[in-house]
Amino acid sequence: MKLSTETLTIVAIFLGIVAGVYLPELMLSLKWIGDLFLMLLKMLIVPLVFASVFVAIVSLGSGEALKNLGLKAFGYYFLTTALAVTTGLVVVNIVEPGSAHQMAVTAEVTKPAEHTFSSLLLSFVPSNIFASLSEGKIVQVLLFVIFFAIATLHLENTKRDSLKNFFDAVNDAMGKIAEWIIKLTPLGVFSLIGYVIAKEGVETLWELKSYVAAVLVALFIHAIIVLPAVASFIGRFNPLGYFKSVREAVLVAFSTASSSATLPVSIEVASTRGGVKKESAGFILPLGATVNMDGTALYEAIAVMFIANSYGVELGFSQQIVIFLTATFASIGAAGIPGAGLVMMTMILSAVGLPLEAIGLIAAVDRILDMFRTAINVWGDLLAAKVLNRFVY
Repeated sequence: MKLSTETLTIVAIFLGIVAGVYLPELMLSLKWIGDLFLMLLKMLIVPLVFASVFVAIVSLGSGEALKNLGLKAFGYYFLTTALAVTTGLVVVNIVEPGSAHQMAVTAEVTKPAEHTFSSLLLSFVPSNIFASLSEGKIVQVLLFVIFFAIATLHLENTKRDSLKNFFDAVNDAMGKIAEWIIKLTPLGVFSLIGYVIAKEGVETLWELKSYVAAVLVALFIHAIIVLPAVASFIGRFNPLGYFKSVREAVLVAFSTASSSATLPVSIEVASTRGGVKKESAGFILPLGATVNMDGTALYEAIAVMFIANSYGVELGFSQQIVIFLTATFASIGAAGIPGAGLVMMTMILSAVGLPLEAIGLIAAVDRILDMFRTAINVWGDLLAAKVLNRFVY
């Protein structure tokens, strides 16, 4: 019987813990495997984000479509994602999981620089897009690709189609590479977990309880209170009744941890049971599966704060603004496949000067949290389809 990557990852977690406890020297020597896995993930960040955001915008078909339903969709997605990250940051600042007095993690970290408002604003604008691409400055890349995609919508059809087809192919190719790399997750997780346990001790895992609690509490607040409140206010419908109609898609998302795999189910239940027009479901849900990742953005904000607390690094208001913006925009480029949040996590950690090896701290519980956050992602997409359905005539 062939074991799935998810099952192998769970096995790798336990093996990594055991090996870290009983074979610490071996696991310290195998750190390069985890480093290779992280490097492969980092390799994908810029092309994956560039292509997926470009295709999502250009797929709207025209500047008029972007201005109408497209702008409404992106505005709604940005609102709910921003609220998700805000919820995550509020909860993590209250719970303070992994604070320095709870965990004794040792590592050399770069103290994040303080930003004034003007310097923070200017840091988002690329002076040289090729430098931004090579240095992986994702917010600068996103700003450029948004302008680039909007400009492409104003080109003549043949040129626009050529660019769209090219980046569509790039997007598919990056997705295929991501699938291959994610198949290496068991090896990467084994190495990362084993290294962290060998270096820091098994007691670090017990401290994950506060981190898991913070993520789940924030996710449930967002799913049960924030999203329904926003949806009922803007869409003027009963979210509970709607959930009963589309719950099958949320359950599929939870079990597969893949919003892309859930997409056919989401379109079917939204259009046949949820009262969403077929054309609305066919446009909004695929777009949402690419750019609307509330659960992922919320989780990443909490995870980065948890890692900072674990390493004794205090992130002030300006750094939390960077986390807010980076997590919000990064979620736009997060592929709808299991484990894709790890791709974005490397970027956010780099943005605030935290070591990438810290991913090993949260890898042990990432899979179960991935199931919850993917279910929230899909629930957010389904609510968006119902809300935006009002504006399709």
